[in-house]
Amino acid sequence: MPLLNINIKERMEHYQVTGLSVSVIRNHEISFVENYGLREADTLKKVNNDSIFSACSISKFVTAMLVMKLVQQGSLDLDEDVNVKLKSWKVPDNHFTVKRCVTLRNLLGHQSGITDPEKSFMELNSDGRYPTMVELLTGKTPYCDVPIEVKYEPETDFQYSDAGFCIIQLIIEDVLGKSFVEVIDELIFHPLKMTNSTYTLNLPEKFYEDFTSGHNNSGCLAENNYPIYPYPAASGLWTTSKDLSQLVLELMNALKNKSKLGISVEQANEMIQARGCKGWNGLGVFLEGSGIEIELSSLGWGEGFQSMLVAFPLKGDGIVIMTNTDLGVHQMKGIIGEIYQSFN
Repeated sequence: MPLLNINIKERMEHYQVTGLSVSVIRNHEISFVENYGLREADTLKKVNNDSIFSACSISKFVTAMLVMKLVQQGSLDLDEDVNVKLKSWKVPDNHFTVKRCVTLRNLLGHQSGITDPEKSFMELNSDGRYPTMVELLTGKTPYCDVPIEVKYEPETDFQYSDAGFCIIQLIIEDVLGKSFVEVIDELIFHPLKMTNSTYTLNLPEKFYEDFTSGHNNSGCLAENNYPIYPYPAASGLWTTSKDLSQLVLELMNALKNKSKLGISVEQANEMIQARGCKGWNGLGVFLEGSGIEIELSSLGWGEGFQSMLVAFPLKGDGIVIMTNTDLGVHQMKGIIGEIYQSFN
């Protein structure tokens, strides 16, 4: 069941996209998955349903779903001062935190007062050493070389922040006493049968055959074939378009009180309600429209990869588009945007 009004193969040639996977949700179920091109340029490795892409910042949507699960089971509280549960590091108090504290809610909505230092949060460098979240947050790594602190009063501005999701990851690890990777495997990937998804920093051998290599907008291999971001909750997800669709379906099902993860209708609704000082961001997602037409989206963009997830959760429709090419332009200005328009 191909998408209408677009010749994807022709548009891939036009934009020099090496590989692409599209998963479409209609009426609360996966309608079809289509795959095009190659996992790696100048090889015979074709993209298929099991092909794994770097999802980059779509990781934040998955992390938000994990937070909702942990809030539901009573391990976390969306509106509590994060310092109550943080053990291995604390958000430094300053004059910006006098009236409002940093909470999971404003961290998930990028309105916590936390900002990313300039030229921070890049892919793993050549020394191959994975920093801890405490090292990142205290400014002791090349990925973030200044300590993280609150830079404006929470909930008075929007500043997109990877550092904020590092704090979320640290809370989860401090509270549960396990690594973020273990927790998300146990509570999200395993129960939803997302068998081709991983946040691990060491790419597992069982996935080697399915991983796609990153490419630039000339069709050449990226400098790092498989870019690793050593702050998983913010950008570390490797997955397939079909697996991501399973998670979108879980949110849709939770809104109908049919969650496989035990997420309540109330918690699911929290994610798609605009909060704080902006009307276009929920918890871990961006929003547009209202009522039955509410649309949520999450974008991923990093070295060699671009992707987009869009869903109309109350209508039961959605689309996940993943490429192993960095087009160098916003998703809506390239092939991803053209596919989205065809779907919409």
